[in-house]
Amino acid sequence: MPAKLRCELVSHETVYDLAWTVAGKVRASGFAPDLVIAISRGGFTPARVLCDVLGIFNLTSIRAVHYRGPADREPVATVKYPVCIPVPGQRLLVVDDVNDTGDTLQAARAHLEALGPAEVRMAVLHEKAGSPVRAEYAGGVIDEWRWLIYPWAVVEDVGGFLSRMDPPPISTPEAKERLRADYGLDVPESLLDRLLALAAAKGRV
Repeated sequence: MPAKLRCELVSHETVYDLAWTVAGKVRASGFAPDLVIAISRGGFTPARVLCDVLGIFNLTSIRAVHYRGPADREPVATVKYPVCIPVPGQRLLVVDDVNDTGDTLQAARAHLEALGPAEVRMAVLHEKAGSPVRAEYAGGVIDEWRWLIYPWAVVEDVGGFLSRMDPPPISTPEAKERLRADYGLDVPESLLDRLLALAAAKGRV
């Protein structure tokens, strides 16, 4: 991973706004999913919100593995945990948080289409403009690349940044300043206190 990585914290409010935008696009297209499939782990929360807004109660998940951490990915995306229920003849809406390279969406689509559904469509909160693969529905487009940190990934991503700092930060203000300098992140001190305490408990800082 590069020493400096441009990042953005995505707020809970933004997540909900984008999910509502995606739901509006699904409705406007006339697509009526029979089943929503979250791509774990990032797709869990967006998929649940979309189900609520669209009035869909059939929700399951698959696990597609690509990223090991921020901007650190496996050579090829693969489906590690396949869909666990029959899907032949069903209209599927597959949901993830972000479409970065398109590899995860391709792997998920190939896995599901091989099972005989009536149709498979993809939905994401954010789609990066550089991705060669497009989701049918995106809440927003990221024109200038950056690593997006959603609320459910803060412990993994920001905590990971802190654990790899050498020398480790000795105070919350120092950690805050180094995160701003290295990653462009403005992390609230109350959250940093928790992340530093967690890292200390794990012996990382």
